[in-house]
Amino acid sequence: MKTAKTRKYYALIALITLGLLTVNLVSAQEFKLNDNASTLKVLGTSNLHDWHLQGEQKSGEITFEDLGKCAIKTCDFKVKSEALLSGKKAMDKNTFKALKTDEYKNITFNLVKVDNVLEKGANKYLVKGHGDLTITGVTQRIPIEFNVDINQGKIILEGTKKIKMTDYNVDPPTALFGAITTGDELTIEFKNIYQ
Repeated sequence: MKTAKTRKYYALIALITLGLLTVNLVSAQEFKLNDNASTLKVLGTSNLHDWHLQGEQKSGEITFEDLGKCAIKTCDFKVKSEALLSGKKAMDKNTFKALKTDEYKNITFNLVKVDNVLEKGANKYLVKGHGDLTITGVTQRIPIEFNVDINQGKIILEGTKKIKMTDYNVDPPTALFGAITTGDELTIEFKNIYQ
């Protein structure tokens, strides 16, 4: 026959075990961005030719309220402004000047609200929501949609988004004393891998 003291002991053990399981479950639903495996491209136009920048030095995190239902709790992303590179020194210099990188070191995105999650089967989803994109200290709340693939402890977010530089107080860069001008609209392509 179990004494009251023994029952309290077993209840305490059960509570500790439940607490540890809960901690493990929560931590299993938090994933950090794998910078090396992820890609970020910024595509633009000019009166001479199309151009693109490749984003390096990226970081971020995604957390889920329910991983099995792709119920995203938080999602954030950051890229260092001077890590948006074209491979051409003169163009990079113009990019950094336009982005005012001396003052604004990072470009950030924070998912604020998920409006809809469409299940596509095989742990694939289409997510529509809104988030805050901050460039040169200017924050705009933008609609965004992206595909999510949940695959063996890896979360892949993939999508594209068009924005205008002037919405963020960025003057489209020019070169050769204004002979080369860039278009205002940019297309951002991203494939973020969280693990």
